[in-house]
Amino acid sequence: MIWPQNETGRAEGMRLIRRHPCSRTRIKLLGGGSQMADDIGTGLALSGGGYRAMLFGLGSLWRLNEMGWLSKLDMITSVSGGSILNGVLATRWMRLQWETRPVGRVATNFASEVAVPIQDLASRTLDVAAGLEGLLSLFSTISDKIVEAYDKYLFYGATLQDLPAFEAGKNPRFLFYATSLQTGSSVRMEQKRLADYKVGEIPNPKLSLARVVAASSAFPPVLSPVEFKLEPELWDSFGDTAPLFDNVDYRKHLILTDGGVYDNMGLQALERCHTRLVSDAGAPLDMQHDPATEWTRQAVRVLDIVTEQTRALRRGELIAQFQRARTAAPGTADAARRGGYWGITTKIGAYGLKETLARDSDVTGALQLIRTRLNEFSPKEQGQLINWGYALTDAAMRAWVVPDATCATAWPIAEFAL
Repeated sequence: MIWPQNETGRAEGMRLIRRHPCSRTRIKLLGGGSQMADDIGTGLALSGGGYRAMLFGLGSLWRLNEMGWLSKLDMITSVSGGSILNGVLATRWMRLQWETRPVGRVATNFASEVAVPIQDLASRTLDVAAGLEGLLSLFSTISDKIVEAYDKYLFYGATLQDLPAFEAGKNPRFLFYATSLQTGSSVRMEQKRLADYKVGEIPNPKLSLARVVAASSAFPPVLSPVEFKLEPELWDSFGDTAPLFDNVDYRKHLILTDGGVYDNMGLQALERCHTRLVSDAGAPLDMQHDPATEWTRQAVRVLDIVTEQTRALRRGELIAQFQRARTAAPGTADAARRGGYWGITTKIGAYGLKETLARDSDVTGALQLIRTRLNEFSPKEQGQLINWGYALTDAAMRAWVVPDATCATAWPIAEFAL
């Protein structure tokens, strides 16, 4: 545990993660896109499922920090299991201690402030207890129990207003995606607003961070939906562009599911970034030589195939943009769209580097098959997932973003080297 769970410890925890006061800039969404006054240079998307994505993403953040790139991030978006990690980073951001090194600013206490609470959570089983308690309770749901667990072990009563406000070069925007089961839209939740472009926005929402993270990571159907009861007058419309604003039912009750249902890598808000980085621990489609043909399981299989196709299209277009940036003339729009992608299924040898921290093997290939549940991960599972995210981030960054960087030489979790 990071802080004691009595009232004194809870109050001290909240004091430590209290947001840094600085000005806000309003954002308005038009037609599903965004007009952002903030200068967004570099963005990172954290995606994937459950504890597996949380741990793989932790390895990614670990290496980005050592390369001096964590401090360069202007926006961090997340869906599914990536949002658990994003929430921890956001609440600990103001406690990170920065040191200037040749590569840039590096957080010297990253391991204690970010890695320790993540690994502590990954040592706990949440989904079984939440399932049993939610099914037996007359007053709460499975998702409510997940909210309670996130708050108990990670967030200590924090709300979106306790997160640091965006300040270029100092504090990134921490943005959590969910998907509305009512409107079919992507719902963005951050310190400065909650927005569904079909309904409107709530400026400066004081929403429980645990509930926001639970909504973003509410993998259907078991952990979904997560519901919000809201005051309708809190909402602003986007002029005449929010078609459902006048229907009060949409403004007083949100029914949300996993952000990856709509945008499985959390990329939409990063469209304006000059540099986009993507850490993706999403599950690959499992091959089945004898798929089920009865209606229910066949429908699930079809949905899995549709999801995989959508992910493949997004991933393919993203990588194509990065490839165009490599050969584009300086000063052109394509040249300004650089970035790097690494996924849990990525072959590290595909980056074409002479030196990498890991080599592709049966062990690294098997990591993509680890479950995405919120149940206890062994120290070995944790260490290997963290190390794989770390090694792939190192390779992707050197291959696509910072070719003059040196290869990592040591593992974050040395006893589980790959």
